[in-house]
Amino acid sequence: MELNGANTAWILTATALVLFMTLPGLALFYAGLVRVKNTLSVMMHCVAIACLASVLWLLIGYSLAFSGTGAYIGDTAKAMLTGVTKDSQSGALPETVFFMFQMTFAIITPALIVGAYVERIKFGAVLLFSSLWLLLVYAPVAHWVWGGGFLQKMGVMDFAGGLVVHATAGVSSLVIAAFLGRRDGFPTELKPPHNPGMTMIGAGMLWVGWYGFNGGSALAADGSAGMAITATHLSASTAGLVWAVIEWVRFGKPSMVGMVTGVVAGLATVTPASGFVGPVGGVILGAAGATVCYLAVEFIRHRCKIDDSLDVFAVHGVGGILGTLLAAVLASPAIGGGGWEANAKDMGSQLGVQAIGIGVTVAWSVVASAAIVLLCKFTVGLRAKPEHVEDGLDLTHHGERAYTP
Repeated sequence: MELNGANTAWILTATALVLFMTLPGLALFYAGLVRVKNTLSVMMHCVAIACLASVLWLLIGYSLAFSGTGAYIGDTAKAMLTGVTKDSQSGALPETVFFMFQMTFAIITPALIVGAYVERIKFGAVLLFSSLWLLLVYAPVAHWVWGGGFLQKMGVMDFAGGLVVHATAGVSSLVIAAFLGRRDGFPTELKPPHNPGMTMIGAGMLWVGWYGFNGGSALAADGSAGMAITATHLSASTAGLVWAVIEWVRFGKPSMVGMVTGVVAGLATVTPASGFVGPVGGVILGAAGATVCYLAVEFIRHRCKIDDSLDVFAVHGVGGILGTLLAAVLASPAIGGGGWEANAKDMGSQLGVQAIGIGVTVAWSVVASAAIVLLCKFTVGLRAKPEHVEDGLDLTHHGERAYTP
């Protein structure tokens, strides 16, 4: 296939946008939501994961996800990018560009999990968990869905990561939060986010970066990318409004943190469907995502009493799963969608495939994450010492403060 310069230029741009989502977008979004004494520790987690995931992706992660013809995992043929030169191609793109674009997804996915364990985890556990999780959860699921694995052959519709990114990270967040235990004062006596303005800035960066996340997943500068960005933006906008209205009705005031949480919920929900739906589908996904994710936050926090600190499962996990199911419905040409996968006869059969994809992804994420957490617990340890938690992880783990007194 001939190299396409326009497509290459767009995916280069999209690669930068997706990295921008983690650094500094996600780092700022999460840092604003924690107490001041843990601000830098959250940023440190995001930076460290970005560095670690990049090296692991080169060493073996990319090869496990995108080489070979195995149904469940790739091979080691492209470990260390063996055999890949500046002239190698993946479709109409230079393979190095495809490698880098996919690397940015491998960076942000374990970084999303940071929100589940902030303010109380050992830094060594962050590094060990993230490393093993990338290789044992992310890479296999990426292969299943995007690398020629069994879910791709079944016809699962996951345009940009409802399963590969959001379901895996969300479910795994619930697992590690349950093992780690609650913060003191959870859920009613914790101090509020120390800097909602910082969170809004981070959310804005995530929103902009999501253009590359979803639009870039078309792997071409074409109408599919344009429609994916359109649906993505409309979903985010609708979800932000719906979340704000829910808070307004319930508490009498819509909050900034609430509105941008709604935006992120809309972005997570539209992700798997973004390349298959039209503008109306984007609006529906946003409204549904905000409503269901809001209820999920309440359920996990107050009914289950699991301290998934920054609601990673309720926003990303639930949003990604919901969007994966709704992709089968909203892809209907009757409402502007692009239709179903070639081996799906109708909406019902596609829904069945989507449900199988969700079930397998969730089950593997739970089992593998639990095993990784237990390994961390019995090797480097999991929870920071009580006195370190009390003094804040910024100073006790990293010897720095976010703000000078």
